[in-house]
Amino acid sequence: MTTSHVLTLTCADRRGIMHAVTAGVLDIGGNVVENEQFTDPDSLIFCMRTVIDVDDDLGVDDVRDAVAARLADDEADLRVRRADHRPRVMIMVSRHDHCLVDLLYRWRNGGLPVDIEVVVSNHPDCGPIAAASGVEFVHLPVSRETKEAQETRVKELVVAHDIDIVVLARYMQILSDDLCEFLAGRAINIHHSFLPGFKGAKPYHQAHDRGVKLVGATAHFVTADLDEGPIIEQEVTRVTHAHTADQLVSLGQDTERLVLARAVRAVADDRVFLIGDRTVVFP
Repeated sequence: MTTSHVLTLTCADRRGIMHAVTAGVLDIGGNVVENEQFTDPDSLIFCMRTVIDVDDDLGVDDVRDAVAARLADDEADLRVRRADHRPRVMIMVSRHDHCLVDLLYRWRNGGLPVDIEVVVSNHPDCGPIAAASGVEFVHLPVSRETKEAQETRVKELVVAHDIDIVVLARYMQILSDDLCEFLAGRAINIHHSFLPGFKGAKPYHQAHDRGVKLVGATAHFVTADLDEGPIIEQEVTRVTHAHTADQLVSLGQDTERLVLARAVRAVADDRVFLIGDRTVVFP
């Protein structure tokens, strides 16, 4: 009997990387069943995602140690997990519930390979939605005076629930630089516009005023620079001069749901690699 593991690697490109990885897998009698790789031509950073099967008596550490020994690169970011491991997710939301409802639906129906542990909101409105799915709901009101204490509580929840991914599903609060740093590389935001462009308040109305023919949504990693984080997923919807701003909002919400779900799935499946301000996303 064998168990599947997912191996991801990011390192400076050089000759022999693939040989080293496959040799390490062979050393423990493993078999490569899926592989994707890419070298960024600007940074010369090599990214690889590999699925391997190994005997049941071998664990994550055995796989990592075997490949690391062959790779012999102390600067490499080498990670291994069992393929059946499901990242633990916290969803943060305000009053707009369409993305939350969609994520919970996909999770309940097996469409998202994650475990949603807790929903956090600065408003009580979405409490019944979380309860209906059997997910803990934590109401954390926030004001200018209480923001620091509220974000401290968010950090405590991340630690207490051993959260791997935080999803901002239309959470309409700007995170502090400190919280952004705490969640670096593991917080996903959905922006209700096709970035870059039409940033800030009411992007659909800005797009309507400009007579755009496409509206979209963008899922990106959260950084201290508002709406400037590395982009994970995007989608657009074609519109015409006949659409009103309210109709653009309705169309946009459908796109937001789709884009956010795709982004969460890609990150949960270890298909997203960060290279500075950009991402490599394997299909």
